[in-house]
Amino acid sequence: MYIANSPHNHGGDSVRKNMLRVILALMPAYIASIYYFGLGALAVSMISIASCVFFEFIISKYLMKQEPTITDCSAILTGLLLALNVPTNLPWWIMIIGAAVAIGIGKMAFGGLGNNPFNPALVGRVFLLISFPAQMTTWPVPEHLSTHYMDATTGATPLQLIKSLANTELDSSSSATVLKGIEEMIASLPDYLQLLYGNTGGSMGEICAIALIIGGIYLLCTRTITWHIPVSILATVTIFTAILHGVNPVNYVDPLYHLLTGGMLLGAIFMATDYATSPMTHGGQIIYGIGIGVITVIIRLWGSYPEGMSFAILIMNAVTPLINKYVRPKPFSKL
Repeated sequence: MYIANSPHNHGGDSVRKNMLRVILALMPAYIASIYYFGLGALAVSMISIASCVFFEFIISKYLMKQEPTITDCSAILTGLLLALNVPTNLPWWIMIIGAAVAIGIGKMAFGGLGNNPFNPALVGRVFLLISFPAQMTTWPVPEHLSTHYMDATTGATPLQLIKSLANTELDSSSSATVLKGIEEMIASLPDYLQLLYGNTGGSMGEICAIALIIGGIYLLCTRTITWHIPVSILATVTIFTAILHGVNPVNYVDPLYHLLTGGMLLGAIFMATDYATSPMTHGGQIIYGIGIGVITVIIRLWGSYPEGMSFAILIMNAVTPLINKYVRPKPFSKL
């Protein structure tokens, strides 16, 4: 081994480059959302991004008395991820509140990028979900290049239908009406092709699974992320839901449906992999991913909300310091 004094060669990587790669990876899903939701997707995303950049600039310059860090593009990414996690007919003032919470509480309150224990976009999203549940669970139905915004047609998302199926009690005395209702719910579920190309209700980040997969492949190929967190999440959800589906295929849909619906792919690929809030070691990342997968399925099927990815990631963000404490890399002397 050759040891030399600094300066050493720089790998050419930077926070800004990584943020730009993630933003670029999100573009297929973002373009698909604009195609399906039109003005609503564009308006919500622009308000979210502009608000996040504004609040980060104001807080860092005037409250923290530091040089603004908006040039690292992290605020832009937070705004885009927040927009992808909300309905596209969300009122503009609620979107601004969400951006203020995401940046002010989720990020800058802990000292800025790299110091935040929780994913800022998810902090904003969960705050809005708890504070404005009606607006945050009113989902627009996709209309190709729609010019609607606040008055968009709304409908149930696939996850809401899955939740209804899981909570339906069936026994030998079940009436024909109940059975007919279950058959109608199953018939109303979008097929796999619709889930892949995006013709379903939900937030911007819930539609067009193929666009999210393309973005994930790009991040893996550029080594912006590793496979450990996404694969451990998706594998855990697959195994857990496959067991439930095998035991009771009427009430519990198959694993592929869970993987393609809701924020599963967006969360596993783009949000759970956040550098600052995920474990440092590969072994720790696998434990972290398994925890997210288990909690997500539990909330989806038996919790009060149809989606559990946001809560699962935030819970495991809180567990990350504990994982880092007990799952450490081997010292160089023992390699």
